[in-house]
Amino acid sequence: MKNLRRKTLAAASAMTLGVGLAATGGLAPAAAAGPDTAYLVLAPQGASTSKAAARVAAANGTIVASYDQIGVLVVRSTNPNFTTQVAGAGVESVASTAGLGTALDEGETVEVSAADVATDDPTKEPLYGQQWDMNMIHLPQAHAVNAGRSNVVVGVLDSGISSTHPDLATQIAKDKSTSCIGGVTDTTEAAWNPTTSDHGTHVAGTIAAAVNGVGVAGIAPGVKVAAVKVVNDDGYIYPEAAVCGFMWAADHGFQLTNNSYYIDPWELNCRNDARQRPVWQAVQRAIRYSQSKGVLNVASAGNSNYDLAHKITDTGSPDNGTPETRPDLTSACMDLPAEAPGVVTVSAVGPTGAKSYYSSYGQGVVDVTAPGGDTRFRTQGAKSTITDGILSTTFNTVTRTNGWGYKQGTSMSGPHATGVAALAISAHPGLTPGALASFLERSSVPLACPAGVYNPVPLSPAGPTAYDATCSGGARNAFYGAGMVDAYNAVK
Repeated sequence: MKNLRRKTLAAASAMTLGVGLAATGGLAPAAAAGPDTAYLVLAPQGASTSKAAARVAAANGTIVASYDQIGVLVVRSTNPNFTTQVAGAGVESVASTAGLGTALDEGETVEVSAADVATDDPTKEPLYGQQWDMNMIHLPQAHAVNAGRSNVVVGVLDSGISSTHPDLATQIAKDKSTSCIGGVTDTTEAAWNPTTSDHGTHVAGTIAAAVNGVGVAGIAPGVKVAAVKVVNDDGYIYPEAAVCGFMWAADHGFQLTNNSYYIDPWELNCRNDARQRPVWQAVQRAIRYSQSKGVLNVASAGNSNYDLAHKITDTGSPDNGTPETRPDLTSACMDLPAEAPGVVTVSAVGPTGAKSYYSSYGQGVVDVTAPGGDTRFRTQGAKSTITDGILSTTFNTVTRTNGWGYKQGTSMSGPHATGVAALAISAHPGLTPGALASFLERSSVPLACPAGVYNPVPLSPAGPTAYDATCSGGARNAFYGAGMVDAYNAVK
């Protein structure tokens, strides 16, 4: 049976180019205090949270964020019996989120001098010549028609965006940016800037880096990006932060969000699992609410080279503790947010346009594909060629300096699709999320399945069959969905 290997988020490798309401109360049965723990408390769908709030108070809990629109409370408590004591009328489900964070895998960062970089300059951007990904999606032709409109706002749910980066400083909607760490919003600029990870800065550059004669070109430089920080300083994405992010986007006029992350340490979040179901419910409610407010959410397929349409056995989760074996998984187990209804799921390709060796896939799961980089195909996996990654904006969290650099993963393909969607909604305003998703697919260029067993990296240290994958389907297939996103087709 296939073993599910966990590779969180997407930055498998990187190279940076340096330039210089709370409510407490009630009496719970006496008990020794436990650790301060976060919980999601859900009221029945469509019901008020007032009864749930009262039960939280009676169980010695503190509400730190209340999303009444979807009946979700984010709660903290030191009561070790909180889960059992809060249960009852007005509470549909409750789950501790302790241990449910997902760690970022940033990969190695190697700084080099900007003087070492070639400056091929077809778009007046010094580093555009190394952005092979942009020509692949016909970006120059698209920009001649429409480079995006400033009333389009894309939420980057990630690790923050550097507000001082020369390619991003003019691109950020600061009045719509926030930190959602802990499920609570903090709109101060310092709160939504990166602290320990530049992942969000890299993603933001792909979407909307300015065409200003400095650095790289973004796909939709005319639109605005908003930083919605959901990754904490330890590199974890907790469910309450993700819920907060979707709710913020819904209530602040965003048209799109990019989600290059997993919400849970389990590769697949099972709604038939007692502990995971409340998380699944809360996230689903938040996503549905955002969609009702005009937001299209785009998510990365993942980097486990896993067929999401044929889930069998997971032996590599959770990735933040001792892995357990979960056999005979069913369709009740989903990769969130990628497999949530209405979310556009994106796989990755390398410079040849073939599926990246690491990219997860799945017939009926993947909607479109986009460049994410493949640094191993040239050597069949023996070593990396960093320039076959995706070049974008970076921020060195040690030296606190801005720069440009390479990363690879479906974390990088996701923002390509998001950027093209931003161009599409700029050129064709008024599209609903569903219509925009459909348009993105229709404007993509179909890619055929490779014949037989596909593995571009048989010399990988992981073994000669470690990255075997088999594609299924026709014009719409498991590897590429409806095909490669195309910026020019999106604005015509």
